[in-house]
Amino acid sequence: MKSKTKHFFFFVCLTFLFSAKQVLAVCPVCTIAVGAGVGLCRWLGIDDLISGVWIGGLIISMILWLLDWLEKKQIRFRFKAFIVSVFFYLVILLPLHWTGIIGHPLNTFHGIDKLLFGIILGSLAFSISVLTNIFLKKKNNGQVYFPYQKVVLPVIFLMITSLIIYHFITC
Repeated sequence: MKSKTKHFFFFVCLTFLFSAKQVLAVCPVCTIAVGAGVGLCRWLGIDDLISGVWIGGLIISMILWLLDWLEKKQIRFRFKAFIVSVFFYLVILLPLHWTGIIGHPLNTFHGIDKLLFGIILGSLAFSISVLTNIFLKKKNNGQVYFPYQKVVLPVIFLMITSLIIYHFITC
């Protein structure tokens, strides 16, 4: 089963990495909100699927921040988005694996590690929220529909994902 998990995670990461076309920076307030969500989930003892959602959102946020910073500093190199993405996922996932938080045989959901599966879902939810923000701004001539839209959308997407997972866990 570990082989299935590794292959699934590898496929999802490659999908994210090769679909990156532009820098889509996220504001600092949103990153802080996501980070606070991760801390709160772990502190309250919330299921690893839900904690993983917030960790996945935080990883995407950090990737976008670094890519934006590198672009502003005009630091360009080949496969920048790929290298930065792999770096952040490895920096977060390897220590979790080495400490036994990821990979515990009794902490799985349909054969996939709960935290890893949550990270994948959170990464997807956060990425979709960033794309939704871009779409809404384009539709409104470059203007947001409401104040702090760039902050609110990712948090709402992560909250909805968490609520859906919670529903499946408790039912």
